[in-house]
Amino acid sequence: MENVYLFVLMSILLIILPGPDTGLTTQNTITYGREGGFKTVLGISSGLIIHTLAAVFGLSTIIVKSALLFSVFKYVGAVYLIYLGVTSLRSLKKGNEVSSDGDVQTKYQNKSTFRQGFLTNLLNPKVAVFFLTFLPQFLSPGSKPFLQFLFMGMTYTVLTAIWLLLYVYLIDNICTWMKKPSTQRAIQGISGLVLVTFGIKLALEKRP
Repeated sequence: MENVYLFVLMSILLIILPGPDTGLTTQNTITYGREGGFKTVLGISSGLIIHTLAAVFGLSTIIVKSALLFSVFKYVGAVYLIYLGVTSLRSLKKGNEVSSDGDVQTKYQNKSTFRQGFLTNLLNPKVAVFFLTFLPQFLSPGSKPFLQFLFMGMTYTVLTAIWLLLYVYLIDNICTWMKKPSTQRAIQGISGLVLVTFGIKLALEKRP
């Protein structure tokens, strides 16, 4: 593999750019605390591993080249992002009301954060496009691409997980004002709008 250090640097720059993963991580950390944020990151990382294996075995190429499959993934992913955003905005109406089975609901929602992170990443065809357009630029000519794709995909996944885990830790500890219900509702509302925006943007994305 050529320019491994350049690959790592470019990956870091791309990872820290705000996107659906960042928006969802922000929302779930504010809403469910550090554990919810960590589970979201775990789900996102799992989705990236699936995309890595798909790129290694050529499935991503099929998805990108097939207009039908690309559209299916695109619209399902867009609908899911919009659903998460709308759900977040609707939850603002509930205010600080806590039901009698609040503990049970919290446990369920905390567990669902993994699924949210996983599906948000897995159903985004732009990730498949990214893997097939970004990673090949760093392949060594004459070498087998299998191990190189696997190395780069896993490296990107690990870097993403490290960044998002630090991000979760920062959000959870940055200031006491973020723990206030009013602040949480404001950030939850902003995160909801961001997720809806990314969902609409994904739905309008054209196949490369």
